[in-house]
Amino acid sequence: MQQHMTFSGIYSFPALPKLEGGMYDGGENKRLDALRLAMELGADYVDVQLQVAYEFYDSIRGKTFNKTKVIVSSHNYQLTPSMEDLGNLVARIQATGADIVKIATTALDITDVARMFQIMVHSQMADSLRKNSSDTNELWPYTRAKNTNEEYYRTMFHLLDLCVDDRGLISHILCAKFGGYVTFGTLESRVVSASGQPTLKDLLYLYNLRQLSNKLTPDTKVFGIIGKPSIGLNGVYVFLLVDDLANFLRAYSSTEFVGFGVTIPHKEAAIKCCDEVDPVAKSIGAVNCIVRRPTDGKLIGYNTDYVGAVTAIEDGLRGKHNGSSTTISPLASKLFVVIGADVAGKALAYGAKAKGARVVIANRTFENLLMQIGGDALALSDLDNYHPEDGMILTNTTSIGMQPKVDEKPVSKHALKYYSLVFDAVNTPKITRLLKEAEESGATIVTGLEMFMGRTI
Repeated sequence: MQQHMTFSGIYSFPALPKLEGGMYDGGENKRLDALRLAMELGADYVDVQLQVAYEFYDSIRGKTFNKTKVIVSSHNYQLTPSMEDLGNLVARIQATGADIVKIATTALDITDVARMFQIMVHSQMADSLRKNSSDTNELWPYTRAKNTNEEYYRTMFHLLDLCVDDRGLISHILCAKFGGYVTFGTLESRVVSASGQPTLKDLLYLYNLRQLSNKLTPDTKVFGIIGKPSIGLNGVYVFLLVDDLANFLRAYSSTEFVGFGVTIPHKEAAIKCCDEVDPVAKSIGAVNCIVRRPTDGKLIGYNTDYVGAVTAIEDGLRGKHNGSSTTISPLASKLFVVIGADVAGKALAYGAKAKGARVVIANRTFENLLMQIGGDALALSDLDNYHPEDGMILTNTTSIGMQPKVDEKPVSKHALKYYSLVFDAVNTPKITRLLKEAEESGATIVTGLEMFMGRTI
């Protein structure tokens, strides 16, 4: 212990006692002696089980440990308790005088994790307000902790999935977003203290916590892939820098290469490279997804570009109308102005028309797109004076306003008052000058990032 005390860390007895669901069945004095020694040597944290917390505090009463914070922890290897029981448990642990509260439970279902997140948020709010309120029961509607220590308590929660696959994994990744004090992982996947526990390498690099460590806040947005079961697919997703798409597909024609995402500048050329093309992609004139059919190895081309943008725009319109949901798209009968006639413009125009919108193409040249998609035409130079009605939808699929030319915009601010929603496919910067001025003009805005996430999911 003395050799390792130069490292910052949490010190706990290697094995949990049987009364906590662990394997240790020795005397408690040995466990508590080890923790007291750690404090004397200047440990940053020691982890004490709730069942022996009062005994531990009695044994160090009158002694001064300026550096060490005491974590008082509770482990439940059977289930995740109800919100009421979790709240009462937090209060019980705080009543011991703990510097940090730690609760580890078993997630039998991923919805169990939500309760843990909720109790983290509730306890943080109650703790931050407690000093300024004479009625802590109003702030914390559970068993009131009789604790004279006025120090502000940070709350550390770990929900460990001890028996069912990866249902508790998100608690390790997202705990900081919900106010958790710290998370942890194992050094090796073969050596874990609980099933489903991530490795430190995965936390830092796969889930990007090295970059997000100071950025996970209550405002952090969370996206996920929903599914069951985990199929354990032996696969890899790699970046492919391709100069000639046809040559690439001929060279990598073996069945191990099962699919490709296609981006600029190969989307239009991909149509000619596929053995079969989905009717939607054929109508748009571009392919962004190629799948190798396992039965015969043929390449099938699809286009999902428009899905993310159209879905994000529909969500924006539904939010503007208090989330009203109907089988009819909110785009139906709307006047939908598309700036740009390239691949992205084609896809968005097609998607909007499929939803019942009246499409208008605004571009320097637009004849080819009109022939493929249909709709009305408008010269880009005339867009500032185009306002046949109020409540129109404006979408920019060009690179106007992209870094480094962030001051550029495709339409004047005075024209934006006629639009109820403005979408910009540019995602660097996230809020372009067009979107900023549209929001100032009273329009709902939809960013390129929202389109990207909708398409990805």
